[in-house]
Amino acid sequence: MPVKSQSIMMTCGVDEAGRGPLAGPVTAGAVVLGEGFPIGILADSKALSPMRRERAAAVIRARAKAWAAGWAWPEEIDRYNIHCATLLAMARAVRALGLKPDLVLVDGLYTPAVASACRAMVGGDTIVPEIMAASIVAKTARDLWMERYGRVESDYRFEEHKGYPTKAHRELVKKLGPSPIHRKSFRIS
Repeated sequence: MPVKSQSIMMTCGVDEAGRGPLAGPVTAGAVVLGEGFPIGILADSKALSPMRRERAAAVIRARAKAWAAGWAWPEEIDRYNIHCATLLAMARAVRALGLKPDLVLVDGLYTPAVASACRAMVGGDTIVPEIMAASIVAKTARDLWMERYGRVESDYRFEEHKGYPTKAHRELVKKLGPSPIHRKSFRIS
């Protein structure tokens, strides 16, 4: 009698960071965890302290079956709008994995155009480990990019606010004018 092979479904989680800032890219994370991943370290990136988020990101990079970040740049956000740019960053992240997941679970209401089956899940970043991991990858990658760019345009103090619309950030833009990474389609003042 033939033995049926059992295949394990490869699930990818996808989430983004950076929809609301006035400056910088929107960044998406895509993660396939694989068997034996220590999911107890995961949570929505917003629920973790920066130190716990960095530690979790290091474990994801070391132990996940696959992970990637995808980016949509300020010019693309201005050209297409933040919604379309977010879906573009998500699609880029999934394509950068180097493998084709069976199922892509996305935090939110919409899914990117990718070659795998997709399902949107509102609040998925609080219940699906793969989406939690993607949230962490997206947030830590974007924060690091903003910190590094802060060295290029040090007057804007991007390392402090990461481009989010804080009072201090808005005041700096009023004083200095927009930087090359400010989103021209966003209301800054």
